[in-house]
This record gives sequence, C-alpha cells and structure tokens, in this order.
Amino acid sequence: MSDKTILVWFRNDLRIRDNEILLEAVRKADKVLPVYCFDPYYFQTTATGGHKTGSFRARFLLEAVADLRKNLQAFGAELLIRIGNPAGIIPLLAEEYHVSEVYHHREVAYEETRISEQVEAALWKMKLNLKHFIGHTMYHKEDLPFPIKDIPDSFAVFKKKVERESSVRPVVPTPDHITVPEIADAGELPTLHQLGLTEPVDDPRATENFQGGETAALVQLHKSLAGIDSPAKQKGKNGNDASTKLSPWMSIGCISPRQVYWETQKYGNNGNLLKLELLWRDYFRFMFKKHGQKFISAKNQAAELAADQNALFEKWKLGETGVPLIDAAMHELNATGYISNQNRQIVANYLVNTLKADWTKGAAYFEEKLIDYSPASNWGNWAFIAGVNDAKESKYAIATKLPKELEAKTDFVLTWQPSSIDEAGDLVEA
Repeated sequence: MSDKTILVWFRNDLRIRDNEILLEAVRKADKVLPVYCFDPYYFQTTATGGHKTGSFRARFLLEAVADLRKNLQAFGAELLIRIGNPAGIIPLLAEEYHVSEVYHHREVAYEETRISEQVEAALWKMKLNLKHFIGHTMYHKEDLPFPIKDIPDSFAVFKKKVERESSVRPVVPTPDHITVPEIADAGELPTLHQLGLTEPVDDPRATENFQGGETAALVQLHKSLAGIDSPAKQKGKNGNDASTKLSPWMSIGCISPRQVYWETQKYGNNGNLLKLELLWRDYFRFMFKKHGQKFISAKNQAAELAADQNALFEKWKLGETGVPLIDAAMHELNATGYISNQNRQIVANYLVNTLKADWTKGAAYFEEKLIDYSPASNWGNWAFIAGVNDAKESKYAIATKLPKELEAKTDFVLTWQPSSIDEAGDLVEA
C-alpha cells in the first residue's frame, strides 16, 4: 500500500483546535487514524478500596471522548475507541491499518511515561516509530531560557526569567479536513458500568455543571472571560473564588493552555491572575520533567505522623472533622468532584499540618475525586503543602490561616447527612 497512514494516539489532548499532533499528521500523511484507549489501569480499585478514577471524573472523560468523536466526524473523520492496554492495542491497530508512524503528546508523570515507554517498545519491535510532541504547557520546552536540567527550583526565579526571556507560541491552525482509512469497527464508547463504576448522582446544591468535551470547554472559556473585567468576578462569589473553572477541561486537553493564554491577552492586566495560574501549571510539569518522582519524595515524614492518622484521615475524607469549613469542602468534593483552589489548599493544609496524616493519602484521594485531576499539578501542589520538596516559597499563604477563622458560606454546611455517603465516599440517594 503506497498511502502513508499516521495513527494519532489521543490521551490528554481531547481536542481538534490547537492540536499539533493532529495537524502534523494531516500534513504529513495521506490518511490519519485517530485512536483513544480506555486503559483499565486507570479504572482499577486501589489498595485502600477506592477507585483510581472516580465516577465524576470518569463521566467527564466519557463526555469528552464522545465530543471528540462527534467533532472529528464533522471533519469527515472517525475516532476509534478501544478498551485495553495501549501497549497491546496500538500495535494491533498499526498492523491492521498499515500505519507508518504513531504520534502522541509526551507526558511527564511516571505512570503516563511508563505507558508511553511500553507502547514505544512494542512499536519498536515492529520497526515503527512513536513520535513525541510537547503540547500540554503554555510555554514550549524549547522556548525556555534554560535547559530542563537547569530550571530553577524556586518558582519566583522561574517566573521572572521565563516572563522576561520567553514568549508563548501562537496556537496551531485547525485542519480543514481529515481523511481516514476505511474503518470497519470504530468501537463503542464504554459505559461507567463497563469501567467498573456507578453513575454519579448530581447534588442539587452544586453551583457548577461540568460537561466534558472541547465544545463545552470553548463555551466555558468565553463565558468565564466575558466577566473578567467585573469586580465581582475578580473578587469571587464569596470573596475567595475568582476561578474561571477551566481546569477540568484543561486537565484532559479539551482546551490548551495556549488557547487560554491568548484569550487572556485581550483583557490586559485583568487577565494576570489566570496567566499566573497557567504558569504554575507549567512549573509543576517542568519540575516533574526535571526531577521525576524525586520532586514529590517524602523526607522523613513518618516520624511526624499522628499515631491515629488512619482514623483521622477517614474523618477528613468523609467531612467529619467537626470543623465547618473543612467538612463543607470535603462534602462538596465528594458530592460534585470539584472544590475551589483555595479550599483545596485549606483542606490539604489541615490534613497535613493539623491532623498530621500522610499527605500522599490526601493526594491519592484527590486523584480519585477531582474531575480536573492532573498528575503534576495535583501531586506537585500536595508536595508543596507537605514541604517535601526543595522549593523556597509557596503560593499557599491562605493555607496558614486557621480554618476556624474562615467563614464557610456554602450550602454544604449543616444540611449534609452522613448517611448520604456510601463506602467510597460518593453521594448516593438517601
């Protein structure tokens, strides 16, 4: 067969716009084969009895993949969906569709990079190349004013040098048309039940409705930035949450940091807070790239842990600490899969520094529950609060304020009934 076919392996880049691997595949190949794998590894039951991916996050992911398929179809293409280990599925599809090369976006956290290495090794046996692209950061790695090994560990130094000496690349064009080979079996989108999960129950007290997918991401982008000049927006509803709430879509690449950055440019200094958050996301990813797992390696924490830390962790997890703000935030997390960045800092600080419990348990619980879970940001943030890395300063000044001094203005206080929580901590019908 003379036609060149490139397999595009979608992972945390579930979009058509500003997607370099898709554009390059369209430019370099006669046909493109878009593929998404639901890897059972990410839906396993953990040692603590929870799920690596909770129901809210899994539902959001399913919606995003469905939206990607719909958007690809609008471009004349199709998305192949498979359930299984990518290291087994990708080579089989490469052989079936006479693929010449496989494209994907490089990850930085060890679980994701290990899976990439397994796929790369399997393809290498077939004499096929897995080409890596960089597309999860605002600043491209090649545009930084220093090599990865010399990136300053201090965020303040990193920020100053990057903003002074680097620039953000423009978004890449969107393909006009995507030609795919003849596909006999595109595969069905799995159900939550097939992934080993139950359908989450939406709590009526939730103030946000997160719908997965690039389509919803673009709506949220314009909605959130439309009010960026508003004093109420900058202060936040309760004086503590001025978030655009774009993180769920950014976590799986329904929208890119570059897209968000260039939109914020239209708002001058009013977009500075959002740009700062984007830079923090970059910083955590680059720290993982530089240090690997050492960036979040605990240092002699065992001697500082409370004797009854397991029981204390369970109370924290279920929102039964007796501290209204802590409990309200955890109730909201369990009931919706989302809490504000500030509340994440507060509950994490409380678990680590007040309850003296193992911070890695908190990070793992957030991994299960948060619909906007991103390995580098989640584990990097928790490591910062736990003080287990070498950073000299932190953005978490608010976390040093005692929770009892903060007012919990939320519907998740008092009205919560403990009987409404199942064994996994998810909301169930009472």
